[in-house]
Amino acid sequence: MAKGRQLKGRIRSIQNTRKITRTMELVATSKLKRALDRVSAARPYASALAQVIADLWTPELAERYPLLRRPVPPSKGGPTEVALILVTSNRGLAGAFNANLIKEARRRIVLLEADGYRPALHTVGKKGAGFFRYVGKTPSVDRSDVGDSPTVDDAASVVDPLMAAYAAGRLAGVELVHSRFESALSTPPALVRLLPVEPPPRAGRRPDYILKPDAGTILEALLPLYVRNALYRGLAETAASEHAARRTAMKNATDNAGEILRLLGRRYNRMRQAQITQEIAEIVGGAAALEG
Repeated sequence: MAKGRQLKGRIRSIQNTRKITRTMELVATSKLKRALDRVSAARPYASALAQVIADLWTPELAERYPLLRRPVPPSKGGPTEVALILVTSNRGLAGAFNANLIKEARRRIVLLEADGYRPALHTVGKKGAGFFRYVGKTPSVDRSDVGDSPTVDDAASVVDPLMAAYAAGRLAGVELVHSRFESALSTPPALVRLLPVEPPPRAGRRPDYILKPDAGTILEALLPLYVRNALYRGLAETAASEHAARRTAMKNATDNAGEILRLLGRRYNRMRQAQITQEIAEIVGGAAALEG
């Protein structure tokens, strides 16, 4: 009966694991709703901000403001360092979520190095920082304090020093690798160029604005907001994608645990039935021997 006791132990262990994965699935579902509220709230503001910048942008203004100006290529003496911001989660148990983001960041690093640039990695989240430390590429900046409820202040604290460095001519660009939330089952990694700012295409004809103050002053004030909002959206969408990925992973784990329990229960019942049959046969055989 030793095997029977071992099976019962495995069944109890898997039942306990299933309770944990089920609880984690419910927690991730609850957090996903709040994260999606943040993403939905950020999108209209980002769209309006992008449209205003597209309407104000002109080639003359692009040369006046550092956040719009394209730097000189490295071959002509321009800066060689590109800041690459990688956003991952602080926790695991989310399937291939973090692995896909890290893979995209590594791919971009290889391409930048092939073009003669020197990538400087800025990580947001423990998983990305831990991986690159493991492979011997310590991040220039490691921010593991942002968490899965990012704020605009968090985005500003990450990107404001990079905007200052770019405006001073020390950076050739700032790029962001984050997870784009398309649906609960589709959260692919995305690469976004934060600096230099590339105005989105203008929708239709340029509006006939009456501007006060002038367009340059307004654009100068909006550009930092645009960059901060772009990073904030990346943080918010990555947080929502993390919860969606964890919910899916925990649901699959819960379903798999249920299937294993079904198989183990059937195996245990067969073993128990065989043991009972053997005991009955021994009793009947013993009774027949006594009668003989």
